[in-house]
Amino acid sequence: MNPKVDFYFSKAKTWQDEIKQLRLIVLDCGLTEELKWGCPCYTFEDSNIVLIHVFKEYCALLFFKGALLKDPRSILVQQTENVQAARQIRFTNVHEIVKMKGILKAYIYKAIEVEEAGLKVKLKKTTEFKMPEEFKNKLDKIPSLKTAFYALTPGRQRGYLLFFAAPKQSKTREARIEKSIKKILTGKGLND
Repeated sequence: MNPKVDFYFSKAKTWQDEIKQLRLIVLDCGLTEELKWGCPCYTFEDSNIVLIHVFKEYCALLFFKGALLKDPRSILVQQTENVQAARQIRFTNVHEIVKMKGILKAYIYKAIEVEEAGLKVKLKKTTEFKMPEEFKNKLDKIPSLKTAFYALTPGRQRGYLLFFAAPKQSKTREARIEKSIKKILTGKGLND
């Protein structure tokens, strides 16, 4: 146990018993405990394997390369259609976790094997993401915006494309694009 991570478990207002149980299970698999993105993250030779995180309706183990894991029990969940690599196992009570202890360890060991084998998730290229017509038109009208957008990292480009494409109404997409122009022109990502 990493003392720097202890505060996460003591400050939790919900799911406290559940995340403490998950912590014990993960640590029993020989992973190193760290704090990343404000959550307990468990690594193997400096590579992220699994993360514990909480939501309003559930707590979860998130496997960074979960898309590569065999899932004979069909318990791995893709958070949204845009999540490419990570998969979660969700819990709503501590009894589920205790009952699944052996299964969870098996999934964790498989995740470690995936990392040891150097396997990578084949991610969609940025060009494969849908570009909303409103944004395409804006790029055509403002050459400096087009240059700045394509100078962004692929991850930042994807972030904007997903953000712009999400609304159903054109008016909302246009408003999001307008609000983001300044950030794009300064080389910043959506969440920078």
